[in-house]
Amino acid sequence: MARKADATAPTSRPPRTPGTVAAADVAAYLRAHPRFMADRPELYRFLAPPDRVHGERLADHMLAMLRAERVHASAMAERADDVLAAGRAAAGLAARVQEAVLALIATPNTADCIATEFSVHLAVDAACLCAEAPLEGARLVPEGTVARLLGTRTVLYRDGGSDAALLHGEAAELALHDVLVRIPGEGPPALLALVARDRAVLDPSQGAGALTFLARAVAAALRR
Repeated sequence: MARKADATAPTSRPPRTPGTVAAADVAAYLRAHPRFMADRPELYRFLAPPDRVHGERLADHMLAMLRAERVHASAMAERADDVLAAGRAAAGLAARVQEAVLALIATPNTADCIATEFSVHLAVDAACLCAEAPLEGARLVPEGTVARLLGTRTVLYRDGGSDAALLHGEAAELALHDVLVRIPGEGPPALLALVARDRAVLDPSQGAGALTFLARAVAAALRR
């Protein structure tokens, strides 16, 4: 006959799933480390707020949670403002590039148009076309200059450069900030060099898409 189980024998705890933590363990850890939450206020954003009726101690925790949420909301609002500002700046650059492209369409000499009209249309202090072969109105630069400066990049934003005189000539003193844009095509390597004293004019956050399009327009004008 099978032996009847002893009703007084202790029942075993159900096995814990690996990687899980019991609530009792969390409570014990927090009791042993009373400053854990105070030193990590960002964690309050993930907790449900306590009820004030439980006393001042829990009310302090509730205040800490609200403060953490306000900090997060403020950071998100600031990020949104930055995104909107960058979008407005990019839209402004795109509009200026459109004016420059229209000037290219109307001009008989691409390099002269860049040197005389791009500074007005693009709101920069100076602009020039640099080429590694003689080209009317362009600044002649040594062979390999475009590859050395741009590598595989299409657009390069810089804060000054030791080669300012080579690229910008008389405008070198204004070249506190510049942007170099590769001119695509099968002809001699060439780049568009734009100069600005104010960094906001050539801010990388405006994006490189509009300038890349402008370089394509310059390449098309040179092929005429």
